[in-house]
Amino acid sequence: MPGGRLTQQERQQIALGLGDGLAYAEIARRLDRPTSTITREVMRNGGPAGYRADLAHRATEQRTRRRRQASPGGAEAFPQPHGRDAAAVKEYEEVFTTVIMASGTPRMMARVMACLYITDSGSLTASELVQRLQVSPASISKAITFLESQGLVRRERDERRRERYVVDDDVWYQATIASAQALMQVIETARQGVGVLGPGTPAAVRLENIARFLDFIGESTTRAAEQAREILYVKPETATDAADEPHPDNG
Repeated sequence: MPGGRLTQQERQQIALGLGDGLAYAEIARRLDRPTSTITREVMRNGGPAGYRADLAHRATEQRTRRRRQASPGGAEAFPQPHGRDAAAVKEYEEVFTTVIMASGTPRMMARVMACLYITDSGSLTASELVQRLQVSPASISKAITFLESQGLVRRERDERRRERYVVDDDVWYQATIASAQALMQVIETARQGVGVLGPGTPAAVRLENIARFLDFIGESTTRAAEQAREILYVKPETATDAADEPHPDNG
């Protein structure tokens, strides 16, 4: 059933679909499941390359037992504004968390990021995060310290002098620029190796090509981020109109 838990047979079908190179949406269609369900299932159980049906089923059963022991009554979805379906928002938050984790972010940090992103204000206090995520203040503090060091969140004081943690609208722009800049160290090191290994030798040619490739990617990424930065500030009511306007590069 679309609304029920995945069965072991369904997990085996997911594994077969991944092995055949099918997209999540196609696997979901074949199982009559929401795409978000398949995405969350795969990302929290090893990703596309590491998904194993039997291990995923066992891990899910273990997580279910732990949740029942920690909260016999079951965790309730946090109340939502604007008439949103609280259960749907909670499910989406879990999907978003697993996708962020897939990029290499530790689980607790990913949970905090997802929680901040899906709030309308884009900011929460430590106590609000503790309440929403049902974790200790120490866990929140550690996660915020890490995320702040990566430039993914910042701190500010509200009118009641409480410290709030904020995700800015252009955080992805900043992260993209930082990623492009990080390539420079790899490029410089690769080119240093050319001199050490001897220009024209197979190893040196390999390193030079790596440097040229990453140099192109870094410049292209930075240029694209600069050109697209304004998209992060487009209001919903103007997004459609902006999409219809000709791009400056297209005349």
